Amino acid sequence: MHPAPSVIIFNTFSGLGFGLLFWLGLGVIVPTGISAFIWFTIAYLFAVGGLISSTFHLGHPERAIKAFSQWRTSWLSREGVCAVFALIVMALYGAALVFLQTRLAPLGIIGGLAALGVVFTTAMIYAQMKTVPRWRHWTTPAMYLLLSIGGGALLSGQVTIAIGLLLIGAALQILAWVSGDGRFKASATSLESATGLGHIGKVRAFEPPHTGTNYLMREFIHQVGRKHSRNLRIITIALAFALPVILLLLPFTHWLAALAVLSHIAGVLTLRWLFFAEAEHVVGLYYGKR
Repeated sequence: MHPAPSVIIFNTFSGLGFGLLFWLGLGVIVPTGISAFIWFTIAYLFAVGGLISSTFHLGHPERAIKAFSQWRTSWLSREGVCAVFALIVMALYGAALVFLQTRLAPLGIIGGLAALGVVFTTAMIYAQMKTVPRWRHWTTPAMYLLLSIGGGALLSGQVTIAIGLLLIGAALQILAWVSGDGRFKASATSLESATGLGHIGKVRAFEPPHTGTNYLMREFIHQVGRKHSRNLRIITIALAFALPVILLLLPFTHWLAALAVLSHIAGVLTLRWLFFAEAEHVVGLYYGKR
C-alpha cells in the first residue's frame, strides 16, 4: 500500500505519546509541578500531534468528526472514542500533579490503560483487514503495543524495562516479517477467487482496467524491491532496537539517552514505511501487480 507520510507520522508519534502516557499513568515516574507539566506536554505533543497528522490523509478532514458515530462496527471510530477518553482522563490526572502535587492513582491507572487501548484500536484497524493478509495476524497488534510501551519506557527513562521490551520487539518484528512474507500466497487469494470465475479455469485480464492510474492504484498498490526491502529491514532493526539498547547499556549520560530516543524514532519511522510499502492488497490482482 502507499506509505503516506501523514499516516507514518501518526503511527510513529501517537504510539510513542500514548506509551509515555501509559507509564505516567502507572506512576513509574511521578513528577509534580513544572516537571509534571513538561512531561505531560511532551506526551501530548506526540499523541495529539500524531492524531492530527492522520487527518491530513483524509479527503475531507472536516468530516473526521463523523467517524465517532460508528463505534459499534468500526475500529477507526473506536480509536477516536478511546483517544478522547484517554486524553481527558490523563489531562485530569496530570492537572492534579501539576497544580495540586497529588497523584490520583486510580485515575492514572484508568488513563494509562485507556492510552494502551488507543494503540490497540489503531492496530486493529489494520489487523482486521482481510484484504491485506500480511496485516491480518496477531503480530500486528502485538508489535503496536510493544513499540508503544517500549518507546514510552525509553522516553520516560526506564532503562531496564526499555532494554527488555526493545529486545522482545526486535525478535517479534523479525518473526512478523518472516511469517508475513508468505501470508499472501498462503491465503490462496487469486484472480480466480477474486472474480469468482475460478470454476471456469485460469483467469487473466484481457486488457488493463484503466488506461491510466486511479485512486485504487495510487493508494493500494505499491511495490518495493526485494533487495531494497531487505536493506531497510536491516536499518530498522539497527536503529529502532539494536543501537538504542547498546546506548542504554553504556554509562548513562543525557546525550546518550537523547541519541537512543532519536535512533529509536528514526527506526520506527522506517519500520512504519515498510509496514505500508510491503503490504499486499488483493486489489492489486486486478491490475496484474500481485
